Amino acid sequence: MKGTETTTVKTVKIQAAEKRMRKKITTVLCAVLCAGMLATGCGKEEKISYIDEGMAAIGELRYEDALANFDQALVSGEDKRLIYRGQGLANLGLTKYDEAVAALEKCLASGSSVPDEMDYDVNYYLATAYYKAGRLEEAKQVYDAILALRNNAREAYFMRGIIELKMGNYELGKPDFDKAIELAPGDYDQIVEIYKVMDETGYREAGRAYLETAVKDAPKDMSNYDKGRIYFYLEDFEAARNYLEQARDAGNDKATYYLGKTWENLGEYNYAASVYISYLQDQGESALIYNQLALCNMQLEDYDAALSALQSGLALEDTSLRQTLSFNQIVAYEKKGDFKQAAQLMSQYVKDYPDDTTAVREYEFLRSR
Repeated sequence: MKGTETTTVKTVKIQAAEKRMRKKITTVLCAVLCAGMLATGCGKEEKISYIDEGMAAIGELRYEDALANFDQALVSGEDKRLIYRGQGLANLGLTKYDEAVAALEKCLASGSSVPDEMDYDVNYYLATAYYKAGRLEEAKQVYDAILALRNNAREAYFMRGIIELKMGNYELGKPDFDKAIELAPGDYDQIVEIYKVMDETGYREAGRAYLETAVKDAPKDMSNYDKGRIYFYLEDFEAARNYLEQARDAGNDKATYYLGKTWENLGEYNYAASVYISYLQDQGESALIYNQLALCNMQLEDYDAALSALQSGLALEDTSLRQTLSFNQIVAYEKKGDFKQAAQLMSQYVKDYPDDTTAVREYEFLRSR
């Protein structure tokens, strides 16, 4: 960020594994609550289950509260296997990946020698924790083990393909992606994520081929939203705009993010900002949309408006967006010329996210200002 003209602003990358983690947490929570209800006999005084309380806190993204409940569950002698799983999920939510690994490994060790549904579920979380901790080989080994027992586990093929590419093994990763698409040809979320990973790892043209095939082989009932976002990644922004406008007009709220970014790529930052503002007014607050609005305002050099949007996003306490919002807040203060405030915020940022080596270097620059 040395100089406002060359500053690189981090954008949001929503990973498929994190989306699926939230879905699984909801499923796990429901199962645990139902089990608790069945265990409570008629006419008996209900006993507090700290595991249930912890899982409820996870469902509400209150991860520290969840960990406190799981600690109390250990003291109360509740099911250790469920406690360790809960601790693993809470630490994943807090981005404490080594702690998540330790808890999830304890969960697996406390089960029987014959894998059951919980073991498969926990293994997916464990692989995610390994991956997020940068322990790619260990994550790959978990997916290898899953696929050795379930050769149609689509998500395992998809995630193993990502890891292979991150490790530089394109020839091993592509067949996994091909298999994942074969098992779910209409999963356009998956196809988009495959393209994004290939783009990030230097195989952009191979990734584009997946997008082009998806459009070419699209069924008649393919949604305007799916067409629009695929054309967005193919950088046909005129086509993307047309399909996404239709999707939004038909009531598809998910189209807003891509529609706004399409207008950004067309250089229409004022219009893109109006798209985001309309969403916030009509659909409610969203950390993702606040972030995009802030990026538009920075392009328009309205840094106070950008900071207002970022601070509104941070107030929502969305852990998946906190790092991005925090970094962009620092960028906005720097662009505004308030290097003192930017340095103060960066000091906390590098403590919270020490693996961000770019930010660590930038902190040294800000301190010199």
